[in-house]
Amino acid sequence: MTEVADIFRQHAAAYQHKYGDRILLSHKKAIRAILQCRTEALGGHVCTCSACAQVQYRYHSCRNRHCPKCQSGRGQEWLETQRDFLLGVPYFLLTFTLPQELRKVARSNQKAIYSLLFRAAAQATQRLAQDPRFVGGQLGMIGVLHTWGRNLSYHPHVHYLVPAGGLAPEGWRPARRKFLLPVKALSNIYRAKFRDGLRKCDLFNEVPEQVWQQKWVVHCKPVGDGLGALKYLAPYIFRVAISNRRVVRLEDGQVTFRYKDTASGKTRHCTLSAEAFIRRFLQHVLPKGFVKVRYYGLFSPGKRRELSRVRAQLDNLPQDNPSEAVSGEELEGEDKASQSCPQCPACGHEMALSGLLDPVQCRPP
Repeated sequence: MTEVADIFRQHAAAYQHKYGDRILLSHKKAIRAILQCRTEALGGHVCTCSACAQVQYRYHSCRNRHCPKCQSGRGQEWLETQRDFLLGVPYFLLTFTLPQELRKVARSNQKAIYSLLFRAAAQATQRLAQDPRFVGGQLGMIGVLHTWGRNLSYHPHVHYLVPAGGLAPEGWRPARRKFLLPVKALSNIYRAKFRDGLRKCDLFNEVPEQVWQQKWVVHCKPVGDGLGALKYLAPYIFRVAISNRRVVRLEDGQVTFRYKDTASGKTRHCTLSAEAFIRRFLQHVLPKGFVKVRYYGLFSPGKRRELSRVRAQLDNLPQDNPSEAVSGEELEGEDKASQSCPQCPACGHEMALSGLLDPVQCRPP
């Protein structure tokens, strides 16, 4: 099976030679990590079968968050830690998209634009939620950044998971079951908040004026009791732009991969030059230290006492049994190797750790 690492192994050197100093440091680190993952460069351990003396070498993972081999299982771990944010009410999923005209600026200034995207969307939502016609209180918000379309295109947007209600001075105020906020008004406020935030930095003049007159895409839909929605969000947090299983072939410098068409739901194939594939992949590598999951309002770290009181209050109320929960998606990562030894492929007995492999120093690609 062809892997993303195979594509990088054959073509990353030419890509780096061509673009040189224009390649971001975060991109260089991602390339190096993917090339070294599960190889002797990172060392590993030796497993030996006591029954038939079969030996296996199991090399260590790179643990880079953009490596297709290193994310499986982490989504489930994250899901377990989010249970404190589950309230006994229906939930909504809000999605805020960055307009096409802003994406060039975003790609060159990721940390600033992504942070502003988070902040503007959260501020707009909280402002509108304070209106007693809709909620009349402070919402809890879990936000997740997502930057790619299914064909690896650049499509920055933020998903927010929000409970149907908010905290007011008098206590919890429930929202309507099928309606949270008017998206047209929310879109206008989101656009204004983003524009005001962009004016505070040097990037404002790089954005075409017409972007502030057009409609900005905001979507809101009910997603059941929250647990299903958390399962929906978990893969977005730890999934990388493309998994190895989606790569169909690497042939004559051309990469073919499959993806599901959003409109039709049908599986389609996309063929790119190796250089174009690497460029598309790397544009989704986040800046060092950038946090892609953020908590606002009632779910922010400073509001945990209020959140506990709300949970206690809602525990005394009748529980809904919503039927619209979004089903979870399986993680596409492939980090199935661990420090433990597998069963012997020859005889089926358990193998045991019998030695360690030191990392092998090698020249960078």
